[in-house]
Amino acid sequence: MSKSLKLFLGISYIIILFFFLYFIFTYIELYRLDDFSYYKELQINLEKTIGTNLYTNLIIFFLFSIVWISLLGFGTPLLIASGILFGKWVGTSISVLSISIGALILYTIAEFFFKETISNLLEKKFSKYIYIFKKNEFNYFLAFRLAGGLGIPFGLQNILPVIFKIKKSNYFFASFFGFTPIFFIWNTIGSGLNEYIKEAKSFSIVNLLLNKDIYLPIILFIIVMIISTIIKKKIFDIKSK
Repeated sequence: MSKSLKLFLGISYIIILFFFLYFIFTYIELYRLDDFSYYKELQINLEKTIGTNLYTNLIIFFLFSIVWISLLGFGTPLLIASGILFGKWVGTSISVLSISIGALILYTIAEFFFKETISNLLEKKFSKYIYIFKKNEFNYFLAFRLAGGLGIPFGLQNILPVIFKIKKSNYFFASFFGFTPIFFIWNTIGSGLNEYIKEAKSFSIVNLLLNKDIYLPIILFIIVMIISTIIKKKIFDIKSK
């Protein structure tokens, strides 16, 4: 059963990725990528599409994000896309909820089918964290999420807690609240890019970086990274010794 599920997940991931790339390369005119007016056209078309079918597109994005994350997909492209498509507030809400659910599904699958394999591969390397998480799994997993997963790739972040045996409710809510700050920043950047394309007459990297909708979230991102480093040093590096 484990091998069959692994094969199913692998094939599903490849199929979803193929259709996603097919849609991108079919919809986007690659030869016009250096033409700023082309991005303005895309922005107008996307705004019309989302505006006339907002709830339908929210549902589609929500379901796609869940499936994408549960199949070890990357999170950052979804966050920028949700900011571009739905704005920073709605985009943050829909991406935090969908990605938290997708991560929980991935964690559940990993725990049920691949627990032994994951333990054999990861337990020795991350054994120093097991004692920490057993003390208060919600608080420490929340800190883990706030710290950006300690620099661990996103897909691995979502299955690593298998070795800590975290309760699913703690996993979901710690992910939900831990994701929110950084997800808001990425969605704000996506929303800022959308507004810049809408208002600018020509592209200028200087004007883009001087746009408050871009530089403010970048500053916030730097602050969050500093806080993440402090959390890692204060909580994980010291207390794990």
